[in-house]
Amino acid sequence: QVQLVESGGGLVQAGGSLRLSCTASGRTFRYYGMGWFRRTPGKEREFVAAISWSAGSTYYADSVKGRFIISRDNAKNTVYLQMNSLKPEDTAVYYCAALTGSLFHPSDSSAYDYWGQGTQVTVSS
Repeated sequence: QVQLVESGGGLVQAGGSLRLSCTASGRTFRYYGMGWFRRTPGKEREFVAAISWSAGSTYYADSVKGRFIISRDNAKNTVYLQMNSLKPEDTAVYYCAALTGSLFHPSDSSAYDYWGQGTQVTVSS
C-alpha cells in the first residue's frame, strides 16, 4: 500500500506562484509514474500534469502548459508541482496520484492506483 500526502496549497493572488509537494510512503516510489489532477465543485476531475518514474518524460494539460512544472526527487519520495502565473480558474483541490507502471495514458485518472487526500489552491483575482 502506498500513501500519498500533498502539501503546499493555499491562497494566492492572480499572477502569483505556489509549489505543491506530494510525499509517498514506501521504498518503490522511484518506480511509480506520478500525476497531478484537480477538481472544482460541479466539474469532473481534470488532468494537470504527469511525470514518468525516471523523470525522463513529462506531460501537461494545455491549460497549464508553459506555467506549471512537474518534477520529482526520488531520493525524497516526493513529486512537485511548481505553479506560476496562477489564474483564478486554477482554483481547485489538487490531488497527486501514483501509477504502478508505465505512463501510457497519463491523463487517464482510472489508470492511477493510489491517490492523496488533496490540497486546496485558491487564486484570487
